[in-house]
Amino acid sequence: MTDFLLIHGSCHGAWCWRDVIPALRALGHDARAIDLPGHGADRTPVEKATLDACAAAILTACTPDTVVIGHSWGGYPISAAAEAVPEQMRGLIYLCAYVPVSGLSMIDMRKRGPRQPLMPHVRRAEDGQSYTFDADAVPELFYHDCPEAAVTHALPRLCPQATAPQATPLTLSARWESVPKAYIRCTEDRAIPPEYQAEMVRDWPAHRVHALPTSHSPFFADPTGLARLADQIAATF
Repeated sequence: MTDFLLIHGSCHGAWCWRDVIPALRALGHDARAIDLPGHGADRTPVEKATLDACAAAILTACTPDTVVIGHSWGGYPISAAAEAVPEQMRGLIYLCAYVPVSGLSMIDMRKRGPRQPLMPHVRRAEDGQSYTFDADAVPELFYHDCPEAAVTHALPRLCPQATAPQATPLTLSARWESVPKAYIRCTEDRAIPPEYQAEMVRDWPAHRVHALPTSHSPFFADPTGLARLADQIAATF
């Protein structure tokens, strides 16, 4: 049995894991999701939704037996948590996520990508502290292969994303390196280019890199397949 902690990406919340949690539990695991600061039911003001605050929320929800899955931007706060207290988790799974390069922010990492499919659809708040995505573009960007009921569930729950934590550089050391890791690339992703996902982990051992033939939202497109793959990966940690 594995204790899974599920971490959402930009503008999402714990709600996006609604189908994965029962799929993991059906395989005999414990599974839960949390809202990062300023998302979902968490009412942290946008100016206080820092990268450190996100990492602290993850660490509070972890035990030394926890495998943490981070989706998309969630790759950054799970890495920050591992760098801070590596002994507080058993392993990390990056799900079509940004894998930090030490000294760079998530925005820096995004700019390194070969394509920028999200940027034409970003709508920044007037004060510059947060952003959302163009509602008309979201279904094709994130959910093009997801059931209609899942898309209907998701759209009204999307929320503004604080910009500051994604602009904060993250310094990594042997502490982060010491935590076992795996990557799940989504080959039909229209948000983070699949070829960039492969580039971010090109030096990783082949047995630590996996693939799902889904969009950027495998938690809706194939929750059972995602749960099975997470089960297989966790057995190697």
